[in-house]
Amino acid sequence: MESLLKNIEKSQVLRLKEELAYQQGQIISKTLVQNDAISITLFSFSKGEEISTHESKGDAFVTGLDGVGLITIDGKDYELKEGESIVMPACHPHAVLAKENFKMMLVVVF
Repeated sequence: MESLLKNIEKSQVLRLKEELAYQQGQIISKTLVQNDAISITLFSFSKGEEISTHESKGDAFVTGLDGVGLITIDGKDYELKEGESIVMPACHPHAVLAKENFKMMLVVVF
């Protein structure tokens, strides 16, 4: 059976927030799992960077790994910090803005 995992070592303890560095003026992403049922991606946002309003066909579970992000769902803002999570429901407009340098893990279930 082919592994669905990408870009990570198996049988090792991972510190997810250390898997990506910050790069000034950029959003960096690293895909860990990608198939028709689920997507797991790490993101690193430089302060002020954003993913503009869009919708997804899957429910998106976001966990803050470092810093502070502003998650907007259906026009309502939610501040997300390290160790906190929120669900962005499928087919609802949402966006992400880094209030300061911000790292997150995004799990989308289709």
